Amino acid sequence: MNNKNSGVDIDLGNACSKNAYSWAKKTFVNRAGKAGEPRIGVDGAFSNVLKFKDARIGISSDGVGTKIELAERTGIYHTIGHDLMAMTVDDLAANGFEATSISNIIDLDFLDYHIIDAMMQGLHEAAALAGVAVTGGEIAELGPRMNGYGDKMHFNWCATAIGILPDVLDGPIDGTAVHAGDIIISLKSRGFRSNGFSLVRQVMTDAFGNDWHTTQYDDEKTWGEMLLTPSIIYTRMITDLVEHGILPTGIAHITGGGLADNLGRALKASGLGAELTNIFAPADFVKNLQERGKISEEQAYRIWNMGNGMIVIVRPADADSAITRMGEMGFEAQVAGCILPKSGITIETKGCHPTTLRYTDTNK
Repeated sequence: MNNKNSGVDIDLGNACSKNAYSWAKKTFVNRAGKAGEPRIGVDGAFSNVLKFKDARIGISSDGVGTKIELAERTGIYHTIGHDLMAMTVDDLAANGFEATSISNIIDLDFLDYHIIDAMMQGLHEAAALAGVAVTGGEIAELGPRMNGYGDKMHFNWCATAIGILPDVLDGPIDGTAVHAGDIIISLKSRGFRSNGFSLVRQVMTDAFGNDWHTTQYDDEKTWGEMLLTPSIIYTRMITDLVEHGILPTGIAHITGGGLADNLGRALKASGLGAELTNIFAPADFVKNLQERGKISEEQAYRIWNMGNGMIVIVRPADADSAITRMGEMGFEAQVAGCILPKSGITIETKGCHPTTLRYTDTNK
């Protein structure tokens, strides 16, 4: 169960997610010995293996969250399909699954053909980048139960993705193969992806008032357009690594909870720790917002990805080959650190006020 928490209370969000997963896990017995029986893996993994004879299926659900308000404010609707795709298929990729298809649901107050057309155009573009088919969908008119910014169509957009585990993998990539000395590779992110936007909007409102999205960021774009920067989709890169025999020992999709929480989940099975000394710095507009909101390094790295969209852990002998493949596919990647023999995560930050953050309870 992933936590789409806004960042206002990450601890409560994690507690609710953990509780929801504990109830979900109790239902696994309903398919014991039958088709679709879940594999009980490491708690905290966002996708489980479902057994259908020889096929091993993974499933992941997520949504765009309150980044939707940026689309409503700017009138730009074709980019958030990239965010929806990234949030679902990259959770699958974090366990080694190759995403194959996605089904989505749009809850809205009233129909607007042109807005829905723009949204689906963006989802079509994102599907091509992810290599998946959009095989199902639903549009539900909920009337006054939905609201949002402005007087145009208001909506919520969520999806479920399905993926298959490649034959070369004995099981999902769940961190059980991580060893001390493994190399941590970071993949660069463009912006906030699709998390922590409640705090983003709070900072913007305090800085510029209710119409903050119309304020110019630079000569080309407004703040609304900058903050709408779509998420990078990493899933095909993970599939490519596996196909070329570069098998990650662990993967972390950096969404709500930031680097420490998400990397901590990838290290839970091994009980090991990590040292991140060379992560990517966040985009300039992210640092600008951090400075305006007087957001500390600790808070920023707990809520946002801060320039790092995915972490891939590999054997030392595979590090150079992995970075080369990533670059050939158009992704910016660099060695960010290494796995340590003891639990705990240390991060040398690169926000507005660089410091060293230490987390001691990331495996719990």
